[in-house]
Amino acid sequence: MRRYGKHTDEDDIRTRPGRRNTRPRTNIRPKHEDAAEGMVLTVDRGRLTCLVEDRVVLAMKARELGRKAAVVGDRVALVGDLSGKKDTLARIVRIEERTSLLRRTADDDDPFERVVVANADQLAIVTALADPEPRPRLIDRCLVAAYDGGLEPLLVMTKSDLAPPDKLLELYGDLDIPFVVTSREELEDGGAADRVRQHLDGKVTAFVGHSGVGKTTLVNALVPEGRRRTTGHVNAVTGRGRHTTTSALALPLMDLAGWVIDTPGVRSFGLAHIDPSRVIHAFPDLEPGTEGCPRACSHDEPDCALDEWVAEGHADPARLYSLRRLLATRERTEGD
Repeated sequence: MRRYGKHTDEDDIRTRPGRRNTRPRTNIRPKHEDAAEGMVLTVDRGRLTCLVEDRVVLAMKARELGRKAAVVGDRVALVGDLSGKKDTLARIVRIEERTSLLRRTADDDDPFERVVVANADQLAIVTALADPEPRPRLIDRCLVAAYDGGLEPLLVMTKSDLAPPDKLLELYGDLDIPFVVTSREELEDGGAADRVRQHLDGKVTAFVGHSGVGKTTLVNALVPEGRRRTTGHVNAVTGRGRHTTTSALALPLMDLAGWVIDTPGVRSFGLAHIDPSRVIHAFPDLEPGTEGCPRACSHDEPDCALDEWVAEGHADPARLYSLRRLLATRERTEGD
């Protein structure tokens, strides 16, 4: 017989199976002040490989982060099992403030931006001089993304044994972009790596390029043998074949205080997310001249104050041409 009133005890209290907890949730989240600092090395299907001190730790994003996603290069705070042992899993509870961000969209009409790399200092744009042919519009788009995201550009030209670099260098000479020219032989014997390495010391450098230009081969020459990627054949004309880099991966330069980040080969680089007003920041000689521009000026219209600024001798006309060419890439496809 059940007892009621003052004669009841906890044995008499019944609950429905599966009944949800009705306690109100709190908005107060733990601060995790004792969390360890780490760097995201790669992301694969919701699992993030992080470097915590000298250990490689597998982690997942904590539910409290919501939709905020960590990407390669992110500095993160982790709690849980940080031993790095097999079958252990830590939690990422905080993503620290980013210093730079490389982003792109699949196409120019795609509203969803994709964050490629965070906290990189430099963007190495790798292009072949032949086989496959250079794609200046793709290079321009990568430059716009670099300027917008706060990365310094570096132009790496491969396969100089098949074609000279003069024409491409003339196209980008007025942008004062540092560059390296290499040949297929130098890619194989390590000479190209030595030349590129001079630009990497103390920096986090993301490498981007069209499939088949030798980007991953170059990255493999820059990192220890045990960490090398496996390269594969990609048709130079169609771009078809096995694309060897399917996700971004950060690799340490053991003999230098720097990192290289190999990114997947790109066929397109959408700029739907780019605000044209931020690209002007990469042109400090032209930026003061925009003070007289009309509101929301595209810098390529009759009332643009930059024409008068250049005519008065404050900047080289070639620099204004380069700015307008870069801004115009948002309206053209890479194949134009």
